[in-house]
Amino acid sequence: MNTLSTNEATSNAWRTEWQDFGEFTYLNTAAHAAFPKSTVTAVEDALAAKAMPHTMSDSLYFDAPIRVRRALANLLDARPEEIALTTGASTGLQLFALSLKWQVGDEVISAAGEFPTQYATWKPMEARTGLRLKIVSPRDQFLTATDLIEAITPRTRVISVSQVRFDNGALLDTASVADACRSRGILFVLDVSQSCGAIPMSVRELGADLIVSAGYKWLLGPSGTGFAWISQALLESMRPAPFHWAAQTNADFSFLDLVAPEPSPDARRWDSAESATYFNLNLSAMASSVELVGRIGPQNVLNHGRALIRRLFDLLPSAFSPASPMEDGARGSFGCFVASTPEETVRVSQELKARQIIVSLREGRIRVSPYLFNTEEDIDALIGALVG
Repeated sequence: MNTLSTNEATSNAWRTEWQDFGEFTYLNTAAHAAFPKSTVTAVEDALAAKAMPHTMSDSLYFDAPIRVRRALANLLDARPEEIALTTGASTGLQLFALSLKWQVGDEVISAAGEFPTQYATWKPMEARTGLRLKIVSPRDQFLTATDLIEAITPRTRVISVSQVRFDNGALLDTASVADACRSRGILFVLDVSQSCGAIPMSVRELGADLIVSAGYKWLLGPSGTGFAWISQALLESMRPAPFHWAAQTNADFSFLDLVAPEPSPDARRWDSAESATYFNLNLSAMASSVELVGRIGPQNVLNHGRALIRRLFDLLPSAFSPASPMEDGARGSFGCFVASTPEETVRVSQELKARQIIVSLREGRIRVSPYLFNTEEDIDALIGALVG
């Protein structure tokens, strides 16, 4: 059995977890995941509990956050107590930026074309603290670890980038960046919103000090969810800050200290306020979604996505060109392409939408991000629309 048919068999085994998309071809998981059926059921259960809260015991108050932390720890090869539950990657990055002691002239390195979270976090910090945001452009078509490492100066305090780029799918060699940071005493911050759930990962191998992610993409959760993984060394150096009143050492609701609360010594003290409860419908959905991702296995998601993108690139008409790394190992689970001109690329993206083929237009590229419910026929439908 060849690789493509093997991936198709894996996809077939999981496809019934999702609703039928009807006449639409949904190739846009990098923008918004489609809820699995089990997640829809979880939300319905949480709604019913909120409608009749007297039917829920206090012991279930922390059920959803406990499940989410365990499921994320399984995906990350981490410990649950190292994970803070946030409302997205931005929340995790901002809590980090605001928790450090900065010196005027400290340098933060990020990259040209990064997701806006990086700029929205670090640009205001220039005026607030006097740090300097340094934007690195790639020497060649795609950003590499070497580009970042060569930009390091004696003033560099942090490197803050994505593992997989949202605009082209390029996969960063994080181990090389981590080694360079570690040897120089630089903090390494990694956004895994476009990789967590779609690429197998271990926080020990990634080598970052802080990992942040949104939950509504490859983790299959809703908007308003996410996490931050915080290394022990970083956790111990972060400045005290206001914390969610329930983020205490004692996780038993009946024994929370409501007068002189002490924050949990682990990453839970950085949970987003009022979020870590069963009655948070988002978190109940997140628990179901991340558990499903764990059962599916990120390697299966990666294999299937890469196989479909290889098919896309192989079948692209001559009027179009790949705009992502061609090698599987240099790319995440999705890929991008462009037409002959920027204007034509925009026109084609609009035409695809009119034909009910749902993709994204990102930074002048058409981004195709399949999941396990997608098939070779979906890619062929996309190709047919380009030809026709």
